[in-house]
Amino acid sequence: MELRQLQYFVTVAQHGSFTRAAQLLHLTQPGVSSQIRQLERELGHRLLDRSGRTVRLTPAGEAVLPHARAALASAAAARRTAEEFGGLRRGHVRLGMVAGAALTPPSELGTFPGLATTLAAFRQEHPGIDFSLTEDTTAQMLGALRDGRLDLAVIALPTPASGREGDNGWSALTGLALHTVLEVPLVAACAEQHPLADGAGSGPVPSPAPAPSPIPAPSPIPAGTRSRSRRSPGTPW
Repeated sequence: MELRQLQYFVTVAQHGSFTRAAQLLHLTQPGVSSQIRQLERELGHRLLDRSGRTVRLTPAGEAVLPHARAALASAAAARRTAEEFGGLRRGHVRLGMVAGAALTPPSELGTFPGLATTLAAFRQEHPGIDFSLTEDTTAQMLGALRDGRLDLAVIALPTPASGREGDNGWSALTGLALHTVLEVPLVAACAEQHPLADGAGSGPVPSPAPAPSPIPAPSPIPAGTRSRSRRSPGTPW
């Protein structure tokens, strides 16, 4: 049983004529008749009464007609659904973002309205697209992008350097498509007695000297561990 056979049967039943059905289907009358006879042989029953001037449904044809129409409607719905995926009408997007990416940036930083506002506007324009959001570090999300666990990611650039020779933090982005949405200036805050504050006021931070920085790097804190801030001994903050 083929969909085209059901289509021919429904068209003949609707118009009561093989000639009219063939015209609407842009086929020859013998071709339409042959396909419907093949359908009748497969079902084991005559579906159309051809004895009069007008083609009529047999009792078996009356019983089969609603199912034929339902099958054609289901096939059309399946075709429309498949086409919607190609036209950005339906789907699911897995989006990763760094901490704070959902915050609305100050207007002086540019025209980007923020991730939440952007996603809301996109959903309004494309209501069939769903999002699942994940918050993680840039390094973890880059791995998820390459593994196919994420479709998009809002990351911080450049990525932390690995320490390998020639790695300045940009090599991890090789092969990925990038689009800058926001540039945020970073500032260093320190006590007036700190060496970085000598005559600096506001301006770029000078390149660090070879001597180790007096600001200790924080130690990693295990997941689930509660901590409280404290001032490190000897740190001039």
